[in-house]
Amino acid sequence: MTVNEQDPTCAQDTPAVSRRQLLLGAGAALAAGYAGVATAAMPGHDHSKHAPQHLDLLTAVDDCLAKGQRCIAHCLVSFKEGDISLAECAAKVHEMQAVCNGFSYLLAANSGYTAAYQKLCETVCSDCAKECRKHDEHHECRACAEACEATVEAIKLSFG
Repeated sequence: MTVNEQDPTCAQDTPAVSRRQLLLGAGAALAAGYAGVATAAMPGHDHSKHAPQHLDLLTAVDDCLAKGQRCIAHCLVSFKEGDISLAECAAKVHEMQAVCNGFSYLLAANSGYTAAYQKLCETVCSDCAKECRKHDEHHECRACAEACEATVEAIKLSFG
């Protein structure tokens, strides 16, 4: 239907604009305007600040978390089989997981609390490594101990 069929005073070949077309056009205009404002609000934005400041330490902590997860899974299998000799190991790994998870988040966010938190992480990882070393015959425990020791070394390198 053309406009002239609705109102004979309009030009004869002007097509009608649908409500959908009008809304799509308005939405596109608003989006283009917003993009221009957002870009203008961030002149000289420095993306280098987004990268973790202690990437090697973050990598060590994340590896510690992964190895700890496998160690706890191994301990749980042992528990189901009736062997509770790994109970203290599981408890230390559980604590390490809690602390390293928080530390990993702080490192990734370049948090101002990272330096204060590193001492706790160092202590917990050191304790976890000592307990896991008691079970070196289990490769999961040995791998967790090695990862914890690597995290302690990475903390020392990052924070002296």
